Amino acid sequence: MPAAALFARTPPPPVNPPGAVQAVVPSRLKIDCMLAYELDGDCEFMFLIHPVDHPNQTLVQEALRLEPSVAHRVVVDAHSGNRLLRLRAGAGSLRLNYSAVVQRHVDRVDRDAPEWPVNELPDDVLRYLLPTRYCESDLLGPVAQQTFGGLRGGHARVSAICDWVREHVQYRIGSTTATSTARDVFVQRCGVCRDMAHLAVTFCRGLNIPARLVSGYAAFPDPPPDFHAVVEAYLGGRWVLFDPSGMAPVEQLVRLATGPDAKDVAFATIFGPARMVAMSPELGRMGAAAAPVAMRASAQAP
Repeated sequence: MPAAALFARTPPPPVNPPGAVQAVVPSRLKIDCMLAYELDGDCEFMFLIHPVDHPNQTLVQEALRLEPSVAHRVVVDAHSGNRLLRLRAGAGSLRLNYSAVVQRHVDRVDRDAPEWPVNELPDDVLRYLLPTRYCESDLLGPVAQQTFGGLRGGHARVSAICDWVREHVQYRIGSTTATSTARDVFVQRCGVCRDMAHLAVTFCRGLNIPARLVSGYAAFPDPPPDFHAVVEAYLGGRWVLFDPSGMAPVEQLVRLATGPDAKDVAFATIFGPARMVAMSPELGRMGAAAAPVAMRASAQAP
């Protein structure tokens, strides 16, 4: 069975509460990612550590170094656009170093963005209304309706969902596992960023708001560095990012993968006897961009 990596880190104070308004500017960001494993036999790896091609970000440069040097390839998923690194390694140590520079563009935030009726949703968006392994919107739908159904719809409602998750779910490393679902998190009221994102996605789907999980590199004010998971909801005809954990500004998130839930966006999926011994996915700001970048009014991904 494959082992999918979790998102877990020590929580800093919220940097960007989900409902807050912040002035943002285009920025150039530098990625330095290191992953190290010990293998007890032959293993197949699938990594999602390469930034995707997306209207909100431009890949300026990238480099990958593997120790030992093994055959590998990067393939692009035709539907999601996720860039999947595939490789096979034998018993011993494996170290991966990935670096990149990404120009992060900024969307205008439309806080009046409405929800769209189901009959008006694009065909490729409908799948993000359905229950999935980690997001049981069929089971938590009545809770979502009771808690958020009477609120103003659109951006305001999704912001309220994220505020509720941040206020009612305690960030606690080790409180969930690779099989914990949104319903588990709702009952126990604790988890990590991926769990908080799952619960927010589930509430949105329970209200007929298409929602999905996005993984990425994020800059946290306190160590240790880690990958991050946030929510993307379909509002006003486009996909809009929200962070129910409030741990990092979404406008500086470098997108790695998009999918219905964590099974589709885990940074590492491993087939074989491997264990991680070190991890350091760091994101830093390089300062002002070399050239002006126009403000984008919309940014719709696949």
